[in-house]
Amino acid sequence: MTSQTPDAAASGTWKLGDLEVNRLGFGAMRLTQNGPAFAPGAPPSDRGRAIGVLRRAVELGVNHIDTAAFYFSPLRSANELINSALAPYPDDLVITTKVGPGRALSGEFLPHATPGQLRGQVEENLRQLGRDHLDVVNLRIVGTDSIAERFGALAELREAGLIRHLGLSNVRPHHLAEALAIAPVVCVQNMYGPGAGAEHEAAFLRTCGEQGIAYVPFYSIAGTGREAGTGGAEPEEVLAVARAHGVGAAEIRLAWTLHQGPHVLAIPGTGNPDHLTANVAAGSLRLSAGDLALLGSVGRTG
Repeated sequence: MTSQTPDAAASGTWKLGDLEVNRLGFGAMRLTQNGPAFAPGAPPSDRGRAIGVLRRAVELGVNHIDTAAFYFSPLRSANELINSALAPYPDDLVITTKVGPGRALSGEFLPHATPGQLRGQVEENLRQLGRDHLDVVNLRIVGTDSIAERFGALAELREAGLIRHLGLSNVRPHHLAEALAIAPVVCVQNMYGPGAGAEHEAAFLRTCGEQGIAYVPFYSIAGTGREAGTGGAEPEEVLAVARAHGVGAAEIRLAWTLHQGPHVLAIPGTGNPDHLTANVAAGSLRLSAGDLALLGSVGRTG
């Protein structure tokens, strides 16, 4: 690895509608507390350090930040940290947020918002971020039921000027088709990574690319560890490629993510400035065909 300062621009660019972003972005979920995200009783993050990480991310070329109003701990709100660290916002900064899930102040997740409740969630994000409109709003769902009413409610807010572009999170292909019949979709956020993406998900990733829609894996570093992080031992395939490149397993997972297609974006999250630098540097890693074949075998049997 070179000691040169990394630049997120090395990852290439993609457009979310008319908004161009570097493909290596930043996820704000882990900014609010130390330890696994949403873990009850986890100590709050250091406010100054979290703000420093956000500012450093922008200095390193990150211009796509993923957040949500439900990313909070008892003393910290991801949206408020973003506002405090970065407002007035750089002209090229794109902030993507999510609506659908709700959380009580005590931290418990609530039933997902009804179509009529989504406007309140959008307005909550606007207030916290100090914006008069939201760049991209993803409708995050659970289950396989129709999303037409909920996505339609967001499409109305887009027509009203509160939202610029719409996306989807945690969805299946039929949800995308349903949404596209209502309004344009610029991105799909689903869980995907080495050993954490079944073949049907790889096919969905390709479908998004064919339609010019960004595919944005979440937990691309954590994989099946989800909110708790990686934990446990990394598969030997990942470690072997990491050794060959002289980097950590997290960087290899991010590089693999970006190699899945020019429309694939990465949004790794961290509250650690050293991890941030390593994550951004992963955007310039180039994996060989052999590397990709080895990583593609993670979790496969037979």
